[in-house]
Amino acid sequence: MSLLKTIETNPSFAPRESSPLPERLISGNPAFKTWAQDVARGEMIQTGVWEASPGETRSVKGETFEFCHILSGVVELTPENGKPVVYKSGDSFVMKPGFVGIWKTIETVRKIYVTVM
Repeated sequence: MSLLKTIETNPSFAPRESSPLPERLISGNPAFKTWAQDVARGEMIQTGVWEASPGETRSVKGETFEFCHILSGVVELTPENGKPVVYKSGDSFVMKPGFVGIWKTIETVRKIYVTVM
């Protein structure tokens, strides 16, 4: 097992497709694609590529820490009781455990993610 993992930003394998939970959907009809690419420490650390089509959902991180690097597209995140922040291609950010807010995909977004549970 190699301790070096290259993340494929345009994976050649089929993604897992999903949609938001009904109680988290705010507007639109967003569709999600996930290309899971690595796990570590049991299943506590997960890495891959995620894509979402336009729409608006409620984001609830719970106990999960997530690092995101936007490969393409535009999103607006609005923390609960906070101001909107726009992220686009090339931007990186972290959603810490306890984060609650609105995830609005303005242009289909693709990101690299690393989650730690």
